[in-house]
Amino acid sequence: MRNTHNIYVIELSMEVLLKPKFIQSNPFYIWGMPCVYVGMTAYDPDIRFDQHKAGIKCNKFAKEYGMHLLPKLFEHLNPMPYGDAQYMEVDLAIRLKDKGYGVWQA
Repeated sequence: MRNTHNIYVIELSMEVLLKPKFIQSNPFYIWGMPCVYVGMTAYDPDIRFDQHKAGIKCNKFAKEYGMHLLPKLFEHLNPMPYGDAQYMEVDLAIRLKDKGYGVWQA
């Protein structure tokens, strides 16, 4: 298996907390903790972040509220095979939610 994919985490502006859909999906959010978008990509995470911000295959929350990448949360995981990245995207989102982060993972 080739290591072709990366996981990435984008910090979102706290304004995302004004969106009911985001709040509803984060019932255990701890006030003051970061809000993030967790994704996976075949691209370098920096390129993928730029794509979100430019509206290319973007997630609405990442485009509108994305501020910057949080490499300390994902760099040690990358790169990895596609199947591992699929699993790790969900696993990392769950682990961050368990710590009180506000998380969006599509």
